[in-house]
Amino acid sequence: METMLIAFDSTQQALRTEMLLEYADVEIDIRPTPKQITAGCALSIEFPGEHYEQVKSIIQSEKVEIRGIFRQINETYELMDGANP
Repeated sequence: METMLIAFDSTQQALRTEMLLEYADVEIDIRPTPKQITAGCALSIEFPGEHYEQVKSIIQSEKVEIRGIFRQINETYELMDGANP
């Protein structure tokens, strides 16, 4: 199963997103932001790729500020969606 990761510039946005995704019953894990991803926040949220469209929709509708959504490929991360205003 593909793993996706949301990186943030602020802890406040990470914690807000955690609450929103848990409310939407998306299976998530809070984890340290990988060193391969430059972000302003040490926390990232990992989730199964099958929830990508749902997660993206929640982030957009709730105007969550993110650094990006990344897809994990082996030990690297590919940017899927960049920062939103």
